[in-house]
Amino acid sequence: MSKKNTKYIFVTGGVTSSLGKGIVSASLGLLLKSRGFSVTIQKLDPYINIDPGTLNPYEHGECYVTEDGAETDLDLGHYERFLDSQTSQNNNVTTGRIYQTVIEKERKGEFLGKTVQVIPHITNEIKRRIKILSKQNFDIIITEIGGTVGDIESLPYIESVRQLRWELGESNSMVIHLTLLPYLAASGELKTKPSQHSVRQLMENGIQADVLVCRSEHKIPKDVKSKLALFCNVPADNVIECMDADTIYQVPLDLQKQKFDEVVLKELDLATRKESDLREWKSFLKKYKNPKRKVEIALVGKYVSLQDSYKSIAEAFIHAGADLETEVKIRWVYSGELTDENVAETFSGIDGMLIAPGFGDRGIEGKITAAKYAREKRIPLLGICLGMQVMTIEFARNVLGLSQANSVEFDLETPDPVISLMADQKNVVDKGGTMRLGAWKCALKQGSKLYEIYGSRSISERHRHRYEFNSEYRSDFEKAGLIPTGQNPETVLVETLELKDHPFYIGVQYHPEYKSTVATPHPLFKALVEAASGK
Repeated sequence: MSKKNTKYIFVTGGVTSSLGKGIVSASLGLLLKSRGFSVTIQKLDPYINIDPGTLNPYEHGECYVTEDGAETDLDLGHYERFLDSQTSQNNNVTTGRIYQTVIEKERKGEFLGKTVQVIPHITNEIKRRIKILSKQNFDIIITEIGGTVGDIESLPYIESVRQLRWELGESNSMVIHLTLLPYLAASGELKTKPSQHSVRQLMENGIQADVLVCRSEHKIPKDVKSKLALFCNVPADNVIECMDADTIYQVPLDLQKQKFDEVVLKELDLATRKESDLREWKSFLKKYKNPKRKVEIALVGKYVSLQDSYKSIAEAFIHAGADLETEVKIRWVYSGELTDENVAETFSGIDGMLIAPGFGDRGIEGKITAAKYAREKRIPLLGICLGMQVMTIEFARNVLGLSQANSVEFDLETPDPVISLMADQKNVVDKGGTMRLGAWKCALKQGSKLYEIYGSRSISERHRHRYEFNSEYRSDFEKAGLIPTGQNPETVLVETLELKDHPFYIGVQYHPEYKSTVATPHPLFKALVEAASGK
């Protein structure tokens, strides 16, 4: 298909936020890909931050990092996990980035003295960002618009979609509107009025939805679907039910049963290329729902009250567990309350442990306590990013005898900075988008556990950090048994640590969770689950 014929699908939301536009978009992408189409998904976020990199996870959940180093919305993680394909900085756009680009152009005089306005200048930039992915010659581009129809901050995006639909021409674009059908227990009814108002709001902005996807806790009766179709100006077959599911990975199959992908292809005037083949997906789901064994792994972090803060880690355990036909139960442990007095009780009965990434000094001593417990009790442990740094500090204090060892992130005056600020970060003033980000190579030591896990000496993983293992202490750690087994071939930055004579005690500076998908579970998570199973 030529670039001119790229088809566009816009996914909007109404009634309430957090309805699951990302999961619906990812599910549709999977269904279309299974029919032979090349598909990508992008997210337009209406907040003014340039990216979510500076947001507290409690504000926005996990910050997901792409291969090319973009700090993005967590929905991009869903896109990659469902489609088993990489996204990029072009797949996530924020209002902040849109306005930044337009203002920079204005300062350079690129608008020839004209008054810069939301229409056409902001909307033109939004449209340019939407269409930029077509240069990669995708058959279909799915664009999820964050927020809810009617939000003031979403209006420029809705207007841009209105303009684009006219510019692209008939059958080259469509709008899927996701709404909520609330259930009133007192009357025993699903109410359609909120969805009707939401669609009307969309129409007031010049957009007619082509398909309605209705979230519901109950099955939608045929007469309710007919009512929605009548009042929302869509065919009855284009009203798609999306009931709550036990797992997000069930959603594509539920949508397929209602011929969601066929409805979409019809609206886009696309002929089916092949029969949908979801055998591998169904096999994954079957193994996930019918495990042969069970392990419990403690996830030690500081943001555990909002589990979306560690979304990719939780999903990576699902992928690994299903592949190994093992149910992985996560025990969420808040590191801020972990002490020497309660550590044994907190971790009683666990089979493995993961010390999560993060920033700042809150909860750090609890993480150090957890690392010590796992080391001494020979509990399989994986430390990710800050988790590896915590393992380094704990070992320095309790094995090397450096009682005041620390990271300069937490103590600038520490006499033993076993974790130091990276050289290229020392003069950085701006906090946003300036960390070591994206994919970096790592050379693994032959004979190491990680070499065995990956089955390769050369790997590439995604990073997001400013601080590093201080190589001045490298020989001391090696002599005592915590061995650097992976390093960047160019910077010689230590990327991985392994404890000698321990069943599984591995720290990695990178984020393996970002590369785990349904089709390709990450080998490091599989290895931790296997170790926790006693294999």
